[in-house]
Amino acid sequence: MTADGSTHRPDHPDPSPGSSSLDFSTVVQQRRWVADGEVTARELVEHSLNRIARCDRHLNAFAHVLADEARATADRLDADCQARRPLGPLHGVPIAIKDENDVAGLPTAYGGGSVQTPAQADSELVRRLREAGAIIIGKTRMPEFGIWPFTESAANGWTRNPWDPGRSPAGSSGGTAAAVASGMVAAGIGGDGGGSIRLPSSWCGLFGLKPQRGRVPTAPNPDLWRALGTLGPLTRTVADSALIYDVISGAAETDRFRADPLESTFAEAAALPPRRLRILLSTRNPMGGSVADDATTVALRGLADRLRTAGHTVIDDDGSVNTVRYPKLAVPFQIQVATGVAEEAARVEYPELLEARTRRMASAGRLARHVVGRAERSADKTAKRFLAELFSRCDVLLTPTTPTTAMPVGQLDRHGTVGLTRLASDVASYTAAWNVLGNPAAAVPIGFDAAGLPQSAQLVGPTGGEPLLISLAAEIEGLHPDPDRRPQIR
Repeated sequence: MTADGSTHRPDHPDPSPGSSSLDFSTVVQQRRWVADGEVTARELVEHSLNRIARCDRHLNAFAHVLADEARATADRLDADCQARRPLGPLHGVPIAIKDENDVAGLPTAYGGGSVQTPAQADSELVRRLREAGAIIIGKTRMPEFGIWPFTESAANGWTRNPWDPGRSPAGSSGGTAAAVASGMVAAGIGGDGGGSIRLPSSWCGLFGLKPQRGRVPTAPNPDLWRALGTLGPLTRTVADSALIYDVISGAAETDRFRADPLESTFAEAAALPPRRLRILLSTRNPMGGSVADDATTVALRGLADRLRTAGHTVIDDDGSVNTVRYPKLAVPFQIQVATGVAEEAARVEYPELLEARTRRMASAGRLARHVVGRAERSADKTAKRFLAELFSRCDVLLTPTTPTTAMPVGQLDRHGTVGLTRLASDVASYTAAWNVLGNPAAAVPIGFDAAGLPQSAQLVGPTGGEPLLISLAAEIEGLHPDPDRRPQIR
């Protein structure tokens, strides 16, 4: 472990700006370079703005870019360095924010056009990032209210995948994923109400952890899609996510949910190898959607072989008479999604500008308000029983993150509401269960398919198991068969 908390891997030398471009540099590297005086915060901001100007016309990842504000903030942070003032853990690092988080001076539009008045103050998460020295570079695209796993909207068009612009980056944190995967920023904030951190991480080759419910503040909102939603970063490395989680974790006073404190920091977990684990491999779909395709399954089994070689016990659950029996979670999930959308839609300034699909879901959510509390309580009882049984058999569950690699763009225009709802449920069917149950789950890159699209594995842990997942994900990161491949943005 190095002095800044990163893991040193001799086979992947850590470049300095003197020997390598800033392109695709990490949060850990950028912060260290600024602290050591090798790069200024202003240089990092200019690099990010230049890359946005070059790449975003192809990708449509950003809703707003705060160029002048970011430069002014960088200059102030550089003055702190020159004056040898104490530096925060993210000092000088540009970070993007998904459009469901309040950033003072910008509308919190939830991916649509129905909110136009700027927020008066930062959300608690954004405030903590700024306090740690991060520079907010802008806000990223999302589908309206995060409903769909495709970052497309009537107001803002299609966001595209850096690995293949003809493909979707998924959603709902697709703008953040496209920004990070293309190197416009080293990290961005997303939100996950049914897979919306993990799905775009899967399709864009990123690491994305859905933390334990109540781990990260949703303030000023008491919750995000009732009991389903959490907030967190998407990054290219596990250590980067760990560093950011150590900054943003801890419930705010107004948060509805509060996770128990962890025994270690995220950064400590990322720097330490995991103990020998019992890992349960299952390709069964917990929400009853499509089983992962052959290429995804082969990649997952290849990872299982590498984990066995690393000393872990991998139990193949497929075909076993004692296979995991997933509870029925689709109804409580759908009730909470619809109710959450209705609550968010009730706050907009111009409801007539909402997409027709959003209005229909909000109407369903208003009808479901009288049963949503019962759905949450039922899911909570199910979670206690099912998670206790599952994690008596294993330490970590290993599954596909998505049934396939990235799908083509234009899905919202291609399907009516019924067809789109079915497709969305299928895409998120490996991830959504863990939002209902509330425990942590992470998407980890594991390779590429024959078309060069990223493949991903999902790690699912017990309640409060984020350090375990972070530690195992860091080990898997070191086993990646092609760790240096980057998307080519023309």
